Amino acid sequence: MNELTTTSSQPVIILGGGINGAALARELVLNDVPVVVVDKADIASGTTAYSSRLIHGGLRYLEYGEFSLVRESLEERRRLLGLAPQFVRPLELFIPVGRRGGGWLAAPMRFLRGRSSAKHRERGLWLIRAGLWMYDGYARDPGLPRHNVVRVGGPESLPIDPERYRWLCSYWDAQITYPERFVVALLDDARSLSVEKGVPFELLTYHEARLVEGHVEIHRTGAADSQPVARIEPAAIVNATGAWVDRTLGQLGAGSQRLIGGTKGSHFLTFNRSLHEALDGRAVYAEAEDGRPVFVLPLGDAVLVGTTDIPFEGDPSEAVASDQEVDYLLEVVQRLMPQVRLTRDDIHMHYAGIRPLPYCDESIPGAITRRHWMEEHTDCHVPLYSIIGGKLTTCRSLAQNAVHTILSRLGETPLTDSRDRFIPGGEAYPSSAEELAAEWDHLAQQSGLPRSSVQAIWSLYGTRCRTLLPSLGDASQKCIADTDLPVAMARWVIRHEWVNRLEDLVERRLMLLYQRQLSVECLGELAQLLVEAGKLAVSDVDAHVAATIDRLQRHFGIRF
Repeated sequence: MNELTTTSSQPVIILGGGINGAALARELVLNDVPVVVVDKADIASGTTAYSSRLIHGGLRYLEYGEFSLVRESLEERRRLLGLAPQFVRPLELFIPVGRRGGGWLAAPMRFLRGRSSAKHRERGLWLIRAGLWMYDGYARDPGLPRHNVVRVGGPESLPIDPERYRWLCSYWDAQITYPERFVVALLDDARSLSVEKGVPFELLTYHEARLVEGHVEIHRTGAADSQPVARIEPAAIVNATGAWVDRTLGQLGAGSQRLIGGTKGSHFLTFNRSLHEALDGRAVYAEAEDGRPVFVLPLGDAVLVGTTDIPFEGDPSEAVASDQEVDYLLEVVQRLMPQVRLTRDDIHMHYAGIRPLPYCDESIPGAITRRHWMEEHTDCHVPLYSIIGGKLTTCRSLAQNAVHTILSRLGETPLTDSRDRFIPGGEAYPSSAEELAAEWDHLAQQSGLPRSSVQAIWSLYGTRCRTLLPSLGDASQKCIADTDLPVAMARWVIRHEWVNRLEDLVERRLMLLYQRQLSVECLGELAQLLVEAGKLAVSDVDAHVAATIDRLQRHFGIRF
């Protein structure tokens, strides 16, 4: 699964297996272009995994005049709701408002000059409604309701502090539960297209690339003095490493001015029942005291709270939510819903990621453009591009535009695009909650698995469960410790989804990082499955489990 088998053709090499790299790989293979994806770690292990998990048009972008980005994002939101319903679902958000006026001076300042006035003033009802009218106008989505305003304390209201807020402005966007699984699905689709079309496609995780006079050497990550596992003469190279773009260019020896000025965004996850019940499947989009937007979002039976926006200069791999950031987010929730009495003891885990924003000398973080583009590096022996910016919502349109740019440079034209192509598992999706529940019952009866196991697998694969469950074999075997996932499911994932390490399984394939309990016993069982698959030596099991526990404690604050 992780050895290069085809180097005879001239592929496009994509560096980075995150959301943009995966979407681009799929789009290229769809257009009959050979592809090799190389990631120095695991797929979706960077910024992709550490966002607010929203598919949104960017309501706040309107204040900065990013109208074309809002239009593009809303169009892609509509597509994803239809083409990836197993991952992307409509979400109603409420903006708490405490005054009618306010923010009228600051908004034009942001629009005209890309920055705020020195002193933050809370946005008032009239300004927010004006923005929501524009948002509805750009969306033109008959599948989602238009915005609305309700009184705090009324029958349609969330239990927001009535002494601080008078109204709630309701609008609709969408949420992506597992962007990590979305990336796996994109790459799996690229692999399926590769077989169907006879177009070479390879994915190498825990490898890195070096540019040597017109060809690329592929080495195992960290094996600096080793012989390359492959030498490739590429048609083009795309640097899709996100927050690592500048570091990657340095490793390739490609001279460039600084391109990325990343900012750190931190979140925490809580299983506090009172907060979860207060949201009742809806979300809050509030302002912190300094004007930063903070989301309080339902995520399964948990609640996700984020985010911060802090300039970051270190290694993105080492980004961790600080105590100050966690306290900052906690204070927002306490101010919104004091009756919940959320404390640090309620925080189950936290995470932090670095946004791959364009470098900008003089700007507040929130004002930096969220647009994306391809930066061409003209001083190399081979066509080399870097993807600047980008977000979950626009990954498909970014990929489509990138394919046009790459093929134009190579003297070719695109054959097709993915605008109407389902994400695997989104085809023939149940059209109502009742149909979905009936399908879960049917699959449970058919497979012999508990309904809870069917639901857990469905959350990872959607309608692919119809063909996947029969392939798992004996459904009577036990589940992995403290999970609803059958052992056979984990075996299948290890065999088919580019798994190399325990953290790949826990964080980005089985999504156990986001469940209420993650036990040492569970980690031990998964490690034994890696041994069984030839991915891990028996003698290394204890050390591998210990290293994974250490990572989960340091990076995410998980307690064992």
